[in-house]
Amino acid sequence: MALELSNRYLAEPIATDLAEKMVFLSGPRQVGKTTLALRLIGAANPRHPAHLSWDDVRTRPRIRNAEMPPDEPRIILDEIHKYARWRNLVKGLWDRRESGQSFLVTGSARLETYRRGGDSLQGRYHSYRLHPVSLPEAGGGRDAFDALMRFGGFPEPLLRGSERHWRRWQRERLDRVVRDDVRDLERVREISLIDLLIEALPARVGSTLSIKSLREDLEVAHDTAERWIGILENLYVCFRIAPYGPPRIRAVKKERKLYLWDWSMVEEPGARFENFVASHLLKLCQFLEDTQGYRMELRFLRDTDGREVDFVVLRDRKPLFAVEVKTGERNVSRSVRYFKERTQVPEWYQVHRGSEDVVVDGVRRLPFARLCEEVGIP
Repeated sequence: MALELSNRYLAEPIATDLAEKMVFLSGPRQVGKTTLALRLIGAANPRHPAHLSWDDVRTRPRIRNAEMPPDEPRIILDEIHKYARWRNLVKGLWDRRESGQSFLVTGSARLETYRRGGDSLQGRYHSYRLHPVSLPEAGGGRDAFDALMRFGGFPEPLLRGSERHWRRWQRERLDRVVRDDVRDLERVREISLIDLLIEALPARVGSTLSIKSLREDLEVAHDTAERWIGILENLYVCFRIAPYGPPRIRAVKKERKLYLWDWSMVEEPGARFENFVASHLLKLCQFLEDTQGYRMELRFLRDTDGREVDFVVLRDRKPLFAVEVKTGERNVSRSVRYFKERTQVPEWYQVHRGSEDVVVDGVRRLPFARLCEEVGIP
């Protein structure tokens, strides 16, 4: 499958913003941040003098001493959030920059979370979150869909298309998240238990996450299990979505559903497809937030009687559309019919892996690739 990484969906908006401000680019480890950043500065490889990585111990003294390469209009500061005073350093670099110089700050963690240092960078940067390759990015079509479902959306295993390479890559990536990122950014003594937690998550995808159950499995305190899940969210291993509770339904209030950034970790086919859809919808939400400034939310519908619709997308607190996920071409879900009558959600979709595209009682039952076109998933 041909995929041009130079055409990643964030390349153009980032290039535009770099003309005015710094850009913070975050996302999961090995999702393609460095490759995209190097393309944006016209570099062929990471050894370019404008690429300064905190993970390279030889480069750290230069970063700490603010020794920037001369005559480089765009400079990449990679994984610099692992430096305790990174925000003050970056603020100083920006305020003392040469005319026409810009900075692209990249990191494999949620940069807004690690605000060590006192001075605010407010007004000096725009922030973006890079997601795995989606079906539209991969060109659409059945071959692209099958490859993404099998190998996930991270560029390296997707491009290689090898089961053996995918298994090795996945194990090595998660090992680096646990051994390097958790160690560098968080105070966690029981690293081996974080490994066990990650192993436990794929079986819980698509379900409301019970911290009580995790706590019992790991034999840790409730607050510890909750904190560890928060760490994995900050490091782009997993994400949770909250329920949507319009007035006319007895919606659950506190339960949250769990999904993984790498949907290929999920073994059960139905849950993997649901995670695949969730990841695409989250990508749409965060793309609109980062490029257009809307407040976007990905939620789900569930009432106290157990009726559920998988996803609702909201913009500025108002629902745009709802999506139910089915692996086959089936009748419209009873829960979809029930909630459609009792909520103000204007558009209803039920997606599947087949080819049928029909409207039944105001609900459009369509292939997932068609939904991507309809709602504008990048």
